[in-house]
Amino acid sequence: MLRINHRLLNMASVREQVTRAASSFFEKPLNFVDGVRVDASQPTHSFVVEEPATGKQLCKCPSSGQEDVNKAVQSAREAFKSWSQLSGLDRGRLLQKAALKLRERQEEFARMESVDQGKPLWESRFDIETVIDGLEYFAGLAPSITGDHLPLQGGSFGIVKREPLGVCVGIGPWNYPVQMAGWKSAPALACGNTMVYKPSQFTPITTVMLAELYIEVGIPKGVFNVVQGEGETGRFLTCHPGVDKVSFTGSVPTGKKVMADCALGIKHVTLELGGKSPLLIFADADMENAVKGAMMANFLTQGEVCCNGTRVFVERSIKDEFVEKLVSKTKGMKIGDPTKDGTMMGAVISKEHKEKVLNYVQGAKKQGAKVLCGGDSFKPDDPALSGGYYMTPCILDQVEDHMTVAKEEIFGPVLSLFTFDTEEEAVRRANDSEFGLAAGVFTK
Repeated sequence: MLRINHRLLNMASVREQVTRAASSFFEKPLNFVDGVRVDASQPTHSFVVEEPATGKQLCKCPSSGQEDVNKAVQSAREAFKSWSQLSGLDRGRLLQKAALKLRERQEEFARMESVDQGKPLWESRFDIETVIDGLEYFAGLAPSITGDHLPLQGGSFGIVKREPLGVCVGIGPWNYPVQMAGWKSAPALACGNTMVYKPSQFTPITTVMLAELYIEVGIPKGVFNVVQGEGETGRFLTCHPGVDKVSFTGSVPTGKKVMADCALGIKHVTLELGGKSPLLIFADADMENAVKGAMMANFLTQGEVCCNGTRVFVERSIKDEFVEKLVSKTKGMKIGDPTKDGTMMGAVISKEHKEKVLNYVQGAKKQGAKVLCGGDSFKPDDPALSGGYYMTPCILDQVEDHMTVAKEEIFGPVLSLFTFDTEEEAVRRANDSEFGLAAGVFTK
């Protein structure tokens, strides 16, 4: 099991310390089945895992094949027999132990999450906190899961009994690796289900750490399994006859495929997909608060958040003041090593994704949008980070509703500004999107 010796932090930089820990972590296989880390027995191929902050290869990971998925599902089905028979109180106690253990190891998980994903350390710490919250919440909820007794005519009665579904599959995104693993597994396990989880191929580390932690606190083997792989591995899971429910977080195109696969097997399915969320800022808003809100809604996790408020509608009378403050604060953001305290924005997930985001900015300029700041590649001063995937946070003005950047999900640090005159206009334009997911309003 991965451990960081915090006494060594005085003798080595955080980056050196975490790099050593990551190297040690990859000495073992990344699949976790039946309580132990195991090699993929019949991988379809291998893929490279890189550290976004440096661009360096962390490992080559086998992509799990059908046989590997079969073993994970079988382990979960076997564990379901006993796990589902435990009382909610007993399951809740184990989840509470997991929350306490994760709090003890919060810094360790956070540092590895920043290596894995590229987000700043302060964000990773908060992400771990939300996993702890989720575990504690569902630990408390587990004992209270009850059914209903329904009196009927003539002395008859009906009983509604709540029962676990069976084996749940979680397929997670690369922007919130451990948070999604925790948020998907906590309710599933609290209700007596078992799980097979596939993290994104870009971020395989912390899900395995969570699986090991579950075993450490006494959650039985097979209750939570991890298989690594790319899209084909995901399809082996969504089409598997031994799976009863699929929870997927990711893109709309992939979500459509997941839903279609689940329909063939009549599986329960939950999807959280893309967004192009509006943020409405009215003239009576607290200006400082609104500026901070707009920055958080666009530059958190390098803008790689599905519910980000990427379409910022500002009432005309305050537009100039708002833009001046927004640009000033955005230019002051510290970009660089995500493992260092003080970094406000880290590295995007990959070279390909960085190029995709930068191409959106160039396309917006060609369509008539004006770049107020950012939208360029960025190279930190530290030579160790020279191969990382950094860009400057971008603010686009004079964006029109029909432009590509106004219609499509960019999933990067790009904020688009719009101007409105009336509430009715703002609401109408805010709702003129194929996406849903979220919205924000700043007003008194």
